Amino acid sequence: MRNNYLQKLKELNILVLKMGAMVQNIIEVSVQALAKQDLEMAAKVYSLDDEIDELELKIEQECMMLLALQQPMAKDLRVVGTIMKIITDLERMGDHAVNIAKITLTIGNESLIKPLVDIPRMAKLSEDMVSKSLDAFVKEDINLAEEVGRDDEAVDQIYDEIYAELIRAMIKNPEIIRQASYLLFVGRYLERIADHATNIGERVIYMVTGERVEIN
Repeated sequence: MRNNYLQKLKELNILVLKMGAMVQNIIEVSVQALAKQDLEMAAKVYSLDDEIDELELKIEQECMMLLALQQPMAKDLRVVGTIMKIITDLERMGDHAVNIAKITLTIGNESLIKPLVDIPRMAKLSEDMVSKSLDAFVKEDINLAEEVGRDDEAVDQIYDEIYAELIRAMIKNPEIIRQASYLLFVGRYLERIADHATNIGERVIYMVTGERVEIN
């Protein structure tokens, strides 16, 4: 029974990592589509999100089966519970990427008010946070999980800079308010993605130690 449980858990870990890779990809695609104003690429984000949702459902069903058949206790139960929390956070990240794609489609071919530099930088940091948080999960590495919280502070700082810059630009030129507001939303969505990655880091610490902590 124990060997079967461990094998099922290993399979679940692989699926979670697959879902994480899909989320990193959808973040990158959504922001690239915005930066390049590639409307076809933006439209593809919807199908990528559907694939993420399908995988989330599959992992959730596997977790429920594991709980019903193996009835794990103590840390084993925390591991399964953590997986279910992780996939919820990953699914929400996919939704935020869809929101970015929607903004790209709304802006359309309208010239961007400025070349995008900080938004792609935020996206890259957020993608790296997803990778690091899942690495911490697989390795059960508390220190790595805590690093995710420090990374989140860097993302927040970039968002604050974007916010201040765009507010100043809107005051100076009210004609750009519409697009600048959309770009503010993009920054906010990326900031929320980073928050979800931080949530995963906190869940990893709980999984390993049984203690709930805030790492940012």
